[in-house]
Amino acid sequence: MPVHDLHIEDPIDGKDGSLKKKPSYPVTKELHIYLKEYLREQELPLQYEDLLRYDMSFPLLDGDGNDTLWMIVSYSPSDQEDIYKGLLKVYVMLASDGNMDQLKHLSVDRVDYCLFGNSNPFRIKIRNTVNDNYDYYYIKQADASRIYGLELEHIVSPNKINYFVYKNTLIEEHIMGIPGDVFIKNDLLNNHHNKVRLAKEFVKFNERCFLRLLGDMRSYNFVIDMTPDFDQIQYRIRTIDFDQQSYEGKYRFYFPQFFTENYSYVKLSLDFLTTESIRQYQAEERALIAKRISLSIYQYKRLLKVMENDAITTPEKGEQLAAELARFHKNDVFLKCKTMGCLVRENLNLMLNLNVDLNSL
Repeated sequence: MPVHDLHIEDPIDGKDGSLKKKPSYPVTKELHIYLKEYLREQELPLQYEDLLRYDMSFPLLDGDGNDTLWMIVSYSPSDQEDIYKGLLKVYVMLASDGNMDQLKHLSVDRVDYCLFGNSNPFRIKIRNTVNDNYDYYYIKQADASRIYGLELEHIVSPNKINYFVYKNTLIEEHIMGIPGDVFIKNDLLNNHHNKVRLAKEFVKFNERCFLRLLGDMRSYNFVIDMTPDFDQIQYRIRTIDFDQQSYEGKYRFYFPQFFTENYSYVKLSLDFLTTESIRQYQAEERALIAKRISLSIYQYKRLLKVMENDAITTPEKGEQLAAELARFHKNDVFLKCKTMGCLVRENLNLMLNLNVDLNSL
């Protein structure tokens, strides 16, 4: 069984220019068929392009007056009524399986737009007029890499993901939690946090990302979800950015431990956990992932077969990752892979001691 140590040597620094913006990959016909089969594809009353018709925008600032990199956008009176009606219908489809009776209690409070990142998302703020409660969801450009990332998260992680696709539009629910970088700044050193539990969760999160080759998990790309548990708090680290599912060629890019932005979490883990504990938590997470895959084996095999036939990186990056994984695992099986989907399958097979045969579909 392959093992790896948790350490902070030779970190990846995204500020050096080596990590460039990933291109968007189209959703293939085969992937659309898969999405429809698993109820991820629904016809929408509007599409991503409709939201680009805004006529005014201004920066969205946080409580301290800092730029959030989001813009608040507004629409002309002739467009706003139809767009807002469409946004409410999409929210009801996402939140309550299309029960349109809920529409009378809802209103669109704000539409935000972000030019930072790969998917240029719109964030929709929905207000319940009965109790003044708020909720959010996102409308993005459909990108095959992100969809594979969402599906793998739904299958192999403890987190279930609610989203659907229509043509070139992707709708995603809001994932709640404290952004990882904000948590480092404001919460990590607070004495009321259970440092051992938090360190354990980072080790398990680190393991999950590498097993399914999800990259770029710097602290601002995940959130800390906290749940009270008797007199303690249970921690769950949740990914909120799936754009870098199996794209980069460097294997270290798929370990959150190597990013300089995550130094505080790595140090916490090394300070509060022994090597034996780290190995134990890695083994626990692998066993749980293997069980989750076995419970969704047909869907998992269907997804990987579609992914193996898709091109979601450059040939050069695919060859580089195959060579680096072969060296890391000391196993040449990766050198036979021609796509990222194949590398994901072989990495999971090897690390979970699986033998998933896609030809048996």
